Amino acid sequence: MVVGDVTTGTELLVIGGGPGGYVAAIRGAQLGLDTTLVERDAYGGTCLNHGCIPSKALISASDVAHDARQAESMGVFADPAVDMAGMTEWKDGVVTRLTRGVESLCKNAGVNLVEGTAEFVDDGTVRVAHGGDGQGSESLSFEHAIVATGSRPMAVPGFEFDGEHILSSKDALALESVPEKLLVVGAGYIGMELSTVFAKLGAEVTVVEMLEDVLPGYEDDIAAVVRDRAEELGIDFNFGEAADNWEETDEGIRVQTVDEDEAVTEYNAEKCLVAVGREPVTDTLALDNIDLQTDENGVIPTDDQCRTAFESVFAVGDVAGEPMLAHKAMAEGEVAARAAAGEPAAFDHQAIPAAVFTDPEIATVGMTESEAEAAGFEPVIGQMPVRANGRALTVNEKEGFVRVVADADEEFLLGAQIVGPEASELIAELGLGIEMGARLEDIAGTIHTHPTLSEAVHEAAAAARGEAVHTR
Repeated sequence: MVVGDVTTGTELLVIGGGPGGYVAAIRGAQLGLDTTLVERDAYGGTCLNHGCIPSKALISASDVAHDARQAESMGVFADPAVDMAGMTEWKDGVVTRLTRGVESLCKNAGVNLVEGTAEFVDDGTVRVAHGGDGQGSESLSFEHAIVATGSRPMAVPGFEFDGEHILSSKDALALESVPEKLLVVGAGYIGMELSTVFAKLGAEVTVVEMLEDVLPGYEDDIAAVVRDRAEELGIDFNFGEAADNWEETDEGIRVQTVDEDEAVTEYNAEKCLVAVGREPVTDTLALDNIDLQTDENGVIPTDDQCRTAFESVFAVGDVAGEPMLAHKAMAEGEVAARAAAGEPAAFDHQAIPAAVFTDPEIATVGMTESEAEAAGFEPVIGQMPVRANGRALTVNEKEGFVRVVADADEEFLLGAQIVGPEASELIAELGLGIEMGARLEDIAGTIHTHPTLSEAVHEAAAAARGEAVHTR
């Protein structure tokens, strides 16, 4: 049966069911708005289906196998077998549980769910094309719309994703066997996370990167800890090289790279993972129909209420620009929904934490020392090495540090950088401290549980005040 193009109305239309979209939809419905969420793929978006959750599931599973093999110093001897297909099935189960949970939360909140791809007809109407032959389309009129269509992996010219030889991060997370040889193009956070996963699962991993080190944007001493650990895992790095072209071989593929002197290097691999960044998804929206412009990076400009150039249209998450983080998208979704409901709301924050789930983890919030200086502060630094923390040693971790940055005069906390075990969890205390205007004495004067990794945060704050006990 062909479904005709019918028109229905909604007060709040949300396009995209990822972290920013589903949070906006649920909050909008809770605030009394008749809310409709349009999603073309799967609820939860890239984060739950092809990004944050599945990657962290595989990171955890690969850590189990690796840690078991490396536990001889603790008196544990094991050689676990890895069933990649079984690991992928377990990962998919985690994803399914969470995506179904999102769908259930939306329904329980009273959100109307529509499957399909939405494009603007004008600044008060979208047309939703339903997937599948003969499914037709429908039109939705709205009072307010929130665009939350997310982002997708960027391709390198000549290295278009085919899911067989040239893999996106989504493709890599769906593999049911471990490649014997894996070439990774890009040493940013996605490339480093997945390189570590497959190295721990037994792949021979080579990484090529155009820049001169891993993790561009992070301080050198942080990148060095992660790079050194990756090299211990057997990952081979080649910096200053750009992927140029590739060809299929009997064993897999052969990739050529070029450096700034146009010297060519060839790499043989079974598969090539391209992880050079992500770009906003806006080409499905027909933005020209409402004359809504994106910037040179494809980002939709917004104000502090997440409004676009049109009073009735908002944008949240990756389409609204950096940082492309799920928790930032969720916060923006809350703001946009409240603004659409007529409540006072603004995206007002002191700092947004970020985490990289490498080995060891990285987490940052607020300013670095150099950023604090550039902002006119006279920063004071306190640092605690992981190897001096008792709890870290009991979990067989020795590398990394906790560093806090504060204003020397008033001792207000300005930022923090952590590289070490559970960094993604430890950063929350420091993020809260920045938002609350905490001083070093507030953290140093708070009793932290012993023995825990969080004691390193306490000690770093004390060190910044010249009161360290457990560090020199």
